[in-house]
Amino acid sequence: MSNDPTARRPLKSRSTAWAQFFSRGMLRLGLRPNTVSLLSLVCAAVGGGSAFWAAQTEPAWVFWFIAATGIQLRLFCNMMDGLLAVEGGLKSATGELYNEIPDRIADALILVPLGYAVGTTWGIALGWAAACGSVFTAYVRALGAAQTRKHDFCGPMAKPHRMAAATLGCLGMMTLALLHIAWPLMHWTLVVINAGIIITGYRRVRHLAATLNQTPS
Repeated sequence: MSNDPTARRPLKSRSTAWAQFFSRGMLRLGLRPNTVSLLSLVCAAVGGGSAFWAAQTEPAWVFWFIAATGIQLRLFCNMMDGLLAVEGGLKSATGELYNEIPDRIADALILVPLGYAVGTTWGIALGWAAACGSVFTAYVRALGAAQTRKHDFCGPMAKPHRMAAATLGCLGMMTLALLHIAWPLMHWTLVVINAGIIITGYRRVRHLAATLNQTPS
């Protein structure tokens, strides 16, 4: 978890009773924020790997459910590392590294396999494009923070929104598998994610340029 307080994504869920319950439990277990950040990679790998196998293994709905669960557990770890670092008083000098690098890898571990799960050339391209786009939006945010000391978490397809869309896509594919309906829902999910990423990148660049233009030389 980053030591920069402005790097914390504003999340209402941090103040919920269940979030505090789990953070206290992790503290009692002796888990460190950086460890939880690495656990997010495991969850992302499970989510993405399950989506890949769902496209070619029966029963497909089971793997789509596991994929959705893995994606949400990745977000859970992302929230818990911040709670442990700030509320638990466990900030570290390497918190920034563990906050950013696993996130970029986790995005790829989820979004690329979703593209391969589509099973078409366009689907694979969309998965890779979404992974690269997620890195770009994060890069613009980090560049902006370096220039203005403020992180821009605007959407419409920031990390929580990407993962929400991916989760809904997996749950939708699970439902279609249970109903034995063949429809390229994941293809269109990736189209939406990519379109949102383009808008997000544009908005963040525009916000950064406006801020820099207003800053005295």
